[in-house]
Amino acid sequence: MYQVYDDMSEAELLVCDYLKQMRVFWIYEQPVFLSDNANRPRIFAPDFYLPELGIYIEVMGNPHLSDYERRSLIYQKNNIPIIFIAPFHDRNWQMNIFDFIENVHQERYEKVKRIRANIF
Repeated sequence: MYQVYDDMSEAELLVCDYLKQMRVFWIYEQPVFLSDNANRPRIFAPDFYLPELGIYIEVMGNPHLSDYERRSLIYQKNNIPIIFIAPFHDRNWQMNIFDFIENVHQERYEKVKRIRANIF
């Protein structure tokens, strides 16, 4: 029987296990529709999407590849909250995920407060 875990790299399996420990629901390689630097439509599939949090995680096998930097800029341009992590190259990757989630939600909360202040 086919399981999504069969397609995961060793680094992705580490992240998967961590997300399970945190009891965070995830979807593997959920497509994201966006436009690249030349405004051409593109579909990317980051490794993990956390639908309850509205956040993506891209697991880098080799963080020195230039494509990760290009993709990061494209995600930023499209306002897609994503964190790039390298479990085999960064021993703080777990805390970095948690900090990223916290920061994204703090920014969202501040935005809601600004909107509310303009309405009432």
